[in-house]
Amino acid sequence: MPTLALLRRGSALALALALSGAAAAQTPPAATAQAGKPAEATASVDPAAVVATVNGQPITQADLAVAADDPALSLPGVDEAQKKNLLVDYMVDLKVGAQAAEAAKVGETADFKRKLAYFRDKLLLDDYLEQEAKKAVTPEAEHAIYDQSVKLMKPEEEVHARHILVDNEAEAKKIAARIKGGEDFAKVAAETSKDPGSKAEGGDLGWFTKERMVPEFATAAFAMKPGQVSDPVKTQFGWHVIKVEEMRTKPQPTFDELKDQIDQHLIRKAQQDVILKLRAEAKIDRKDAPTEGAPAATPAAPPPPTVK
Repeated sequence: MPTLALLRRGSALALALALSGAAAAQTPPAATAQAGKPAEATASVDPAAVVATVNGQPITQADLAVAADDPALSLPGVDEAQKKNLLVDYMVDLKVGAQAAEAAKVGETADFKRKLAYFRDKLLLDDYLEQEAKKAVTPEAEHAIYDQSVKLMKPEEEVHARHILVDNEAEAKKIAARIKGGEDFAKVAAETSKDPGSKAEGGDLGWFTKERMVPEFATAAFAMKPGQVSDPVKTQFGWHVIKVEEMRTKPQPTFDELKDQIDQHLIRKAQQDVILKLRAEAKIDRKDAPTEGAPAATPAAPPPPTVK
């Protein structure tokens, strides 16, 4: 059955990772995270407060805050009390495992030291880029990008319409005749339409631009005038009777509607600029020849935000 959407085209460680697995797979790298991300710990919590000890080694509220910032431990949908309990259990598992690894002298191997150096560099870079990105997100920069973006947006026509969807032309003709004869469109839609996405709303599709609907439907709707009811229109989903309620030029998005996109643009551009500047100032001697045609190591900043 076509719908409106179609028309519009173990251990604490194991438990914590299982709960957060789906979210972690979608979490962006720290270097592209939003600047100014709120900390898990609130101002009323003492960061030095000890929540547990493992063989005499303390685990503090500050340690929990670091763990809570780990994208793999985001734990969406878990209430704060349960989340804190899971994080404490996770940190206990982490500490007992780390202590065992220390006793086994794992940290003294050359391979471990290389990994430690790598992750230290990565954390330093991530924190540095986040710190620099914060400087780029200013009200002046945000409004400059907003002004630039809205200037590039071309005016678009929108239609506010209702429709009734049925299986065959004969039925659509009877419905069109009923409405043109004076029956209320919304009432007839609620009785007869096969589109569950709009039936409960009296066939109301809201506002849409031409490209958001399948071509046959859009062509018919945009050729009509407010208040007009169409003859049956065939699309891949069946037969439609359409009523146009209003027409307008699509309003430009507000600053608040674009703010998140603008901030992401400013953050990513600032981070890219930092890396390019550092590379330009550094003395880099590559011993291998870069692969021809390989993508650049530093991704391009996204274009200014647009709304469709």
